[in-house]
Amino acid sequence: MQRLSGLKQLSLLLFSILLMFSSCKEDLVTIGEGVIGGEPFNTDKAVYQVSLTNNKLTTVQTNRLPLYQLGNFTDPIYGTTRARIVTQVQIPASDPTFGDLPQATEVLMDNSGILDTLPENEEVTAVFLYLPFQTEPGSGDTDNDGVQNDFDVDPTSADSDSDGDGLTDGEERVRGTDPLNPDTDGDGIIDADDEETIANNFARSFSLDSIYGQRDMPFRVRVEENTFFLRDLDPNNNFEEDQTYFSDLDLTAFAGQVLFDGELEISAEQIVFFQEDAEDTEDIDESTLLDNTRTLAPGLRIPLDADFFQQNLLDQEGQPSLLSQSNFRDFFRGLQISIDASNDIMLLFDLTEANITVEYQYDDINNNGTTEDTTDDFVEKDERTYTLNLLTGNILGIGGNAVNQYTSENFPADIESTIATGTDDSRLFLKGGAGTFAEIQLFGDEATSEATIEEIRANNWVINEANLIFYVDRDRLTSVGGTVEPPRLYLYNAETNQPLYNIITELTFTDTPLGRFQNYGGILEEEGGTGLRYNVRITEHLNNIIVRDSANVPLRVVLSADILNVATREANEAGATEQVDIPIMTTITPLGTVLIGPNPEAALEDKRLQLQLFYTEAN
Repeated sequence: MQRLSGLKQLSLLLFSILLMFSSCKEDLVTIGEGVIGGEPFNTDKAVYQVSLTNNKLTTVQTNRLPLYQLGNFTDPIYGTTRARIVTQVQIPASDPTFGDLPQATEVLMDNSGILDTLPENEEVTAVFLYLPFQTEPGSGDTDNDGVQNDFDVDPTSADSDSDGDGLTDGEERVRGTDPLNPDTDGDGIIDADDEETIANNFARSFSLDSIYGQRDMPFRVRVEENTFFLRDLDPNNNFEEDQTYFSDLDLTAFAGQVLFDGELEISAEQIVFFQEDAEDTEDIDESTLLDNTRTLAPGLRIPLDADFFQQNLLDQEGQPSLLSQSNFRDFFRGLQISIDASNDIMLLFDLTEANITVEYQYDDINNNGTTEDTTDDFVEKDERTYTLNLLTGNILGIGGNAVNQYTSENFPADIESTIATGTDDSRLFLKGGAGTFAEIQLFGDEATSEATIEEIRANNWVINEANLIFYVDRDRLTSVGGTVEPPRLYLYNAETNQPLYNIITELTFTDTPLGRFQNYGGILEEEGGTGLRYNVRITEHLNNIIVRDSANVPLRVVLSADILNVATREANEAGATEQVDIPIMTTITPLGTVLIGPNPEAALEDKRLQLQLFYTEAN
């Protein structure tokens, strides 16, 4: 009986377990069916106001820049900006020797008769200042046929014939002939019929960047000696901090001897040099062959006064002025470079790539290969080149100093008034250089923003995307005949100066200014060849505010030549007592634009600046 009772209890236990399992299984099926059928999640869009303040700068720090402006840029809205450069010049090494012998040896008496103490009589024959242009980032050759897109009749096809000589651009690349010249060697026979053209013996053309204005017209350049001493360290801070110079520093009174004053033109071709004809190769004329070791990228190559460098460089050999870099900077205080105000051209230069080449000849001792027999020794002229740098650059920063001086016209009265009063937020006025910047506050002023943020939190929204849409004031830009529109906007935290993009999670198509940070965006969207709007994604920044309780700080809006470089420089704001930090890449761009603000007239209501949220919520 006890055994049967135990079996009965076991049977009841097993039955109970099976019943529980069956119930759970039925419940699971029921819940699952409810999720699928009830659509528990909903996606939607919401828009919120932002507040706006326009701000004007009076000066910006303009020394130790990655690029320097030179020339005149006329913005049809903001007026003309003129930029000149004052730069140091540096010797590559202290106490240089010109020729073969140091000066201390040249002045010795020749007691041995070996002519080893001969005065070398160094003489400058030519001096050139080289300022290389900026070239378009990336290859600039979509079809990879050897022709940059700007010069290619069909940038999408290597079968195009850009010079009409019967050879495709792709074929010319293989043959080593010039795809932009039907007769590469100039012998009267077009390349398609010429079997004797020397391969790759021509100057190549490159797509140039950062040149604004009348680039097809000659312009007048003036290069002068600078007599103002540019300090590297600030004496007001015990020489412990870098000296800062600002864009309003006028050094024209410190211009000395004129080293060049003449007209130049822009060429997209390389600067090439030819070899010297060798006497021992009668069947080859080397003077028709390029010396590829000397080829320079497209740029300005400006002849300078040879006598000046004779007196201030070669004649200083062995003197205290060349014993150290600091001595030389004090002795020769650099150059002032400007473009005549009548020329509408603005160029940007990287002065770490610029240099001055001093070509000179000197007396050289030729011993005919014998050191013991001096009877056949004679003196002949030899040639050398000595290179001076303007600035130098490495991973530690920029060596040397240069300053950009900006002179700008007053803004139109309505823009000046809008910025000064701070009461009109119908437009954003953005101008590079010593121009303007804007500040925006998400969700409006402080009084309303906190309540809005709390409301979003209470809704338990998942923010999928957050955008700020900046529409171009097309009517204003069109009314003045159009302008060079800035390719990108840069937004950053006004308190920390940090960008709103996350470099770790960003999407990059190409390693170029407009190929990077595609998630962030901010790139000008065009319609019919003119600018329509800029869309800046700030999703992570907004989630930091809503989810992670970060502060809703003001955001600065500026123009930037490259948002990868987030370094800032000091600037002075009109009517303010404290300096502000402005991105260094804002200070180097001359461009400007006008955007629709958060409270435009009724006709532009659909284009007003606002914050767009795309979110998901549970039903």
